[in-house]
Amino acid sequence: MSQAATQSVLDGVRDLLPTFRDRADEAERLRVVPESSVKELEETGFFRLLQPRRFDGLEADPVDFYTAVRDVASACGSTGWVSSVVGVHPWQVALFADEAQQAVWGEDTATRLSSSYAPTGKATVTDGGYRLSGKWSFSSGCDHCQWVLLGGLVFNEDGNVVDFKTFMLPRKDYAILDVWHMVGLSGTGSNDILVEDVFVPEAFTLSMGETGQCRGPGQAQNPSDLYKLPFHSIFTGTITTPIIGIAMGAYDDHVAMQQQRTRAAYLGEKASLDPFSAVRIARASSEIDAAWALLVNNIREEQEYVAKGERIPLKTRLKVRRDQVIGSQRAIDAIDSLFEASGGRALAEGTPLQRAWRDAHAGRVHAANDPERALQMYGAHEFGHKIDPGMY
Repeated sequence: MSQAATQSVLDGVRDLLPTFRDRADEAERLRVVPESSVKELEETGFFRLLQPRRFDGLEADPVDFYTAVRDVASACGSTGWVSSVVGVHPWQVALFADEAQQAVWGEDTATRLSSSYAPTGKATVTDGGYRLSGKWSFSSGCDHCQWVLLGGLVFNEDGNVVDFKTFMLPRKDYAILDVWHMVGLSGTGSNDILVEDVFVPEAFTLSMGETGQCRGPGQAQNPSDLYKLPFHSIFTGTITTPIIGIAMGAYDDHVAMQQQRTRAAYLGEKASLDPFSAVRIARASSEIDAAWALLVNNIREEQEYVAKGERIPLKTRLKVRRDQVIGSQRAIDAIDSLFEASGGRALAEGTPLQRAWRDAHAGRVHAANDPERALQMYGAHEFGHKIDPGMY
């Protein structure tokens, strides 16, 4: 597929931004992204950006995918979040055995998947596969999906853990529990998934140990360099990117608000003439730009190693995670600064800035944004300690 096809998707997404902005209240009220928004994203080709070409995908540059997500999130945080986490799943499905890929896309290449990767389920080894049971939380966009990817620990007959896998299940094998009542990212429909003693064939599983080594059986059918990048680089980027996009939208809203605002406490002074306000937006914009620039630069660096057929150094992979968690924090700090300077009217229900503040802080508590763990790993590696590459 040509870059022109990818650019067509980006252009189509940008055309939808005013609509997504207008629907932000509706998404919060429904507690899920409106079906019309998902359909419109599908029509642009967005969900095919990271999908294999043999299943009508674009195999696009991940930076283009992140750019589209960033733009959507700038208009509506919940829609941006769901588009990101649902839109990245085709990348992982491409690593599964061909049998699993065919089951997902063989009849309908528009099939979507949600996920919940925390290993809160239990799988036991059986003939030809595994018996899986458990309950998983925070499966964003699950109501718009026909399959799910679930993390689970694998136990042998002696009750010992022998692997950590991703299990792929069709809609008939799990129930969705409507539990999503949150103050931030409230339109993401991140409900619980319940599985009760379901058989999952071996081909529909993927070991996280193998994934951590940038390998997967699906690479035999999908040899693109896209599918040789680290899982934890690609997937954690899908968590930080919407937060950066939310910050960009908040920044634009704040600047527009300040240009119209007068400050009664300061004798009717125009807020835009306040030199301290000018300094604040300069700092906020720099933090947002830095978060985005590092995310893009790090992915580009990994792509260069893959293109040369070289193994990505562990230090580089750890740097990706270092800058990813700090990037999320930079974007949130920028929103906090802008929100504090926006005046009481920004607190009104329905205003974009207060929603951005709530959504960004909700995104901050995602496990991928745990800064201490990622930063400790980077620092420990710098000191010469052994680090498990499977986690990064």
